[in-house]
Amino acid sequence: MIGNSEKTITLHADGKEVLLIGTAHVSRQSAELVAKTIQEYKPDTVCVELCQPRFQAIMNRNRWREMDILKVIREKKTFQVLANLLLAAFQKKIAEKLGTTPGQDMLNAITAAQQENAELNLADREIRITLARAWRSMGLWGKLKLMVHAIASILGADDITEEDVEKLKQEDMLQAVLAEFEASHPVLRKILIDERDQYLAHSIRNAPGQRVVAVVGAGHMAGICRYWDSSIDVESLKALPPRGIGHVMVKWSIPALIVAVFCLGFMLGGVDAGVHMIGLWILANSTLAGIGAMASFAHPITILSAAVAAPITSINPLVGAGWVAGIVETLLRRPTVGDLEDLANDITSVKGFWKNRVTRILLVVVFVNLGSAIGTFAALPLMANILHG
Repeated sequence: MIGNSEKTITLHADGKEVLLIGTAHVSRQSAELVAKTIQEYKPDTVCVELCQPRFQAIMNRNRWREMDILKVIREKKTFQVLANLLLAAFQKKIAEKLGTTPGQDMLNAITAAQQENAELNLADREIRITLARAWRSMGLWGKLKLMVHAIASILGADDITEEDVEKLKQEDMLQAVLAEFEASHPVLRKILIDERDQYLAHSIRNAPGQRVVAVVGAGHMAGICRYWDSSIDVESLKALPPRGIGHVMVKWSIPALIVAVFCLGFMLGGVDAGVHMIGLWILANSTLAGIGAMASFAHPITILSAAVAAPITSINPLVGAGWVAGIVETLLRRPTVGDLEDLANDITSVKGFWKNRVTRILLVVVFVNLGSAIGTFAALPLMANILHG
């Protein structure tokens, strides 16, 4: 045990000795411990709790300048990118409060490995897979709650106490952000923490060399030890679960229900009732999608495009009103080099999220999709009342 929070554990496997170092990603002491331990231990291999994209992010702090926002929207990765930005913002704010650099422990491990001519092993599961698996476990409402919770965590980072800092040193950063949210959505802990514990245990155990140092967040220590001697199907942990028939049925059932209600309106209530129902449908979808666009401070033309697209896209699950509005907003207010350069700082405040063109476009996509979804569910009972009337 090192101090009250950082610790090292020695594990063995097939004649290999592994020195596992538990760190806090926002602690200067953890970063210093990592560098000192690697220099003294002289390992053949250094494993770090990073995947290739996160490794590139640490080595290239200006990576956001390369973001293609149109590609993000077209590939339907808006929620994932926004979640990644929120997590980065939380970690950055905590690190600034402690006077350190986010991920300094990992950066020190990389530097020390290079100095000792040790092989570097990226031991964590790719973050794209982790977030995608988590995303597919949640519906639209769950994603919205997650965003609200993450934003609240960023705002609360200004009031963090020394006791909170000590707690952070024992947790994974994702776990710290989602601590309260886990109770209502426990599958997130399985995907974000437990599955990664298994993946890390497998990667570290199978790393090359006889003397290995593995640098991981302190929150992963117990899980890695628990799964150390387990048989782990790592391929299943890397796979994106296919969308089942249930997902497809739900995706198409709502548009089918809407069309069926329209048909019933014309058949049972006549032309006037059918036209009235269509009018309610357009009004609810257009109004709430437009409000979503206005809430994200979108361009007036974007607000209009959201209002026009929402009634149409709501009966076509292959296209979302938010994606249409996001593309329009991008074309009207294409992010500048300055927006991309300022992104790392702007994401640390709510004002910055709305000011920066990159994050504002992401908010447009999310808020317009949310408004359109609420409009759909609000319109259906109103349309049903016309039939009863």
